[in-house]
Amino acid sequence: MRFSLPRSGRPDLDVARGERLLAWAETADAVAGGTRDALYLSLHGGPVRRLPWEQVEAADWDAETGTLRVSELGSWGEERVEHRVELQGATRLLELVRERVTASVVYQHQVRVAPRRHLRVVARRAPSGREELRWFFEYDEGVDPADPAVREVAQEALTAARQQVEGR
Repeated sequence: MRFSLPRSGRPDLDVARGERLLAWAETADAVAGGTRDALYLSLHGGPVRRLPWEQVEAADWDAETGTLRVSELGSWGEERVEHRVELQGATRLLELVRERVTASVVYQHQVRVAPRRHLRVVARRAPSGREELRWFFEYDEGVDPADPAVREVAQEALTAARQQVEGR
C-alpha cells in the first residue's frame, strides 16, 4: 500500500475494502489517516501500515513538535513497537484516534499486587464489534508476571472479569 496526494488535498491512502478515510494529517513525507476500524501510517514514502484500533496501546500528541507517537500492544518483557510521525493539521485525526482507541476498551480493572504495585486486566475489541474480546494484562513497573503470586492474582482477576463481562 502506498499513498499520494490528489488535487482535492485528501490523501489517497489505500485502505482496506469496506473502510473509508474519516480523518487524516500529513507532511511532505508522512501521512496518517483513520477509518472506523484502523489507523493507517505511511512514513517517508514507505508502505502504508494498518494498525487496528484494538491493537493500539497508546497514542500521544506532542503539540510543541507536532509529533504523533503511537505504540502497539505487545507482550511483557518485549519492546513495544512504536511509530512516530510529525504531522500538520492533525486536530480531526487526534479526535478520531482518541475516540476509536477508547471505543476498543470494553473492560479495565486495576488489582493490587503489592504496596504501590498493580496489574490491570483489560478486555479490548474492534470498535466495530465484529471481533471476539481479547484479554490482556498490563503490569506496573516492578511487577514480575513470572512470579507465582502475581500469576495467581492475575488469574483470579481475569476469572472475575470474564464473569462480570459475560454477565452483562
